[in-house]
Amino acid sequence: MPEGLPMLMDRAYEGDETRQLVLALGMVPIVPPKSNRVDPWRYDRTLYKKRNEIERLFRRMKGYRRIFSRFEKLDVVFLGFLSFAFIVEALR
Repeated sequence: MPEGLPMLMDRAYEGDETRQLVLALGMVPIVPPKSNRVDPWRYDRTLYKKRNEIERLFRRMKGYRRIFSRFEKLDVVFLGFLSFAFIVEALR
């Protein structure tokens, strides 16, 4: 994995141990500090807002019951339907 990839994290994971683990793996944690932090850090706000788009995409994918209940036995068929669902969502 290339060094310096951003890791979008929820505010619940903003603890020091979690951030240090992400840094040790060579990624950059993108998580806002809690409001009561004594020493807050800077983070990329625009990139953090993209996290919401990803969460909304997963919510829309739950509408395709076939994906989350995994009816297909073959990985190829499952990935094909997953690709189809992503294409349909992109065209909306």
